[in-house]
Amino acid sequence: MWPVLLAILNKEERSSGPAALKRRRQARHQCRTGRLRLFWAMLARFRRGLVLLLGAGGVGLSLSIASAPAQVKQRPGQAQAAGQFLRALLHGHYAAAYARLAPEVRQGLPLSQFAAAARPLWKSGQRHGASIELYKLGVRLGDRGGSRLFYSFSFAADSLTKSPSELLEVTFRDTATRAVLSFSLRGTPPPARERKPAPQATK
Repeated sequence: MWPVLLAILNKEERSSGPAALKRRRQARHQCRTGRLRLFWAMLARFRRGLVLLLGAGGVGLSLSIASAPAQVKQRPGQAQAAGQFLRALLHGHYAAAYARLAPEVRQGLPLSQFAAAARPLWKSGQRHGASIELYKLGVRLGDRGGSRLFYSFSFAADSLTKSPSELLEVTFRDTATRAVLSFSLRGTPPPARERKPAPQATK
């Protein structure tokens, strides 16, 4: 629109007198002023739209960052997995503990047999309480030359004693797995008493 109007004004300027020339110059100035106003108005709209776009993007980014830790589940450590398995047994949650067994173990061990094998550990928990703590860990050699990682837990009630009365043991196939390979309840022998030397007979 503005270029067409300016062309008309230029054509009339070449064919008119001084008074008309002055009016046309004023009209041309108004046209240029109108174009500048239109330009600044469009620029202001663009800036507002850009601010809104960046604000929405920042909110979305902050929400995605805030929700990312909730979506990522950290894998428990092997000692933690062993403790979770034993605590499920001590509370009588046999189905939950059964789900933590290695697939090859579950394949040859029905839930009913597993519950029967785990009942002594539950009974021990009834005597000492269900609170346990890690006592020791290591590698135990098997009968065929293989090795298994084991974690032994003692009852928290035995923490003040010199030696725990019983140990709950869980084994894993290797360091990468979190599936339980076997479990057992081990009694610890009482500490050996120091023998006093026999008094020598006096002559």
